[in-house]
Amino acid sequence: MTGNIVSPAWLSESLLDPKLIILDASWHMPATGRSGSEEFGHRRLPGARFFDIDEISDSNTDLPHMLPAADDFASAVAALGIGQDTHVVIYDALGLFSAPRAWWMFKVFGHPFVSVLAGGMPAWRQSGFAVETTPPAHPPGSGDFTGERDATWIADMAQVEAALASGDAVVLDARSADRFSGAQPEPRPGLPSGHMPRAKSLPFQQVLDPQGSNLRPSPELASLFATCGITPTTPVITSCGSGVSACILGLALAEIGIKPRIYDGSWCEWASRQPAHQIAVGQNP
Repeated sequence: MTGNIVSPAWLSESLLDPKLIILDASWHMPATGRSGSEEFGHRRLPGARFFDIDEISDSNTDLPHMLPAADDFASAVAALGIGQDTHVVIYDALGLFSAPRAWWMFKVFGHPFVSVLAGGMPAWRQSGFAVETTPPAHPPGSGDFTGERDATWIADMAQVEAALASGDAVVLDARSADRFSGAQPEPRPGLPSGHMPRAKSLPFQQVLDPQGSNLRPSPELASLFATCGITPTTPVITSCGSGVSACILGLALAEIGIKPRIYDGSWCEWASRQPAHQIAVGQNP
């Protein structure tokens, strides 16, 4: 089985594989003014299809892009032509930002054949491989994807509360150090900054290479997580603003053999649902 991450060279050599489907899961913070779907319409990897993180989500909540029900996820990805034996390779426009979120979603719903493209679109282009710029074609037919939610990949708010209270799992926050400490406001209006009491700060940029588009080598990742008290047997829950960059930490943990749980609601849920005394400021010791 192919690993969690594949190289541009490997993908280039595999483009004609009938069991391969490439997904562009580009998503951008609202303040950037960028649209992943709009950019996909102008430039994409050969044969890629668009995976919309906002659309393939739970429509019955005010929280952003929460996981959908298993049947809704299955219908959405089957409509992209994805079946039970499809190898899904996911990339994003920034290199390594939102693709891990889509990777995690496939993991949650039990799909074993899913990988992230190392370096995403920037690495693909730097390798000299072609991109499509003509209008995208609709994917032919429909896949036979089915899936059930695997709760071992997920943490809800009650589980996060319990982990923080007991110390049985490390809760890692992928937001910037200034958002974690409360020194910088949250990008979403009306949401206080700060952090969950006893959570630990590990900004997602720290697990990326100097170019910011790929993960650091596994030995460096293991050393970095060790500074947060994480060993190969430590249960870990990752969180962020809305459950996107938390999945970057999740992918990094998976690369060193640690299965993460992602707090899907993340800070959007915690800060809007918890009383004020559950929002800490300053850096943890």
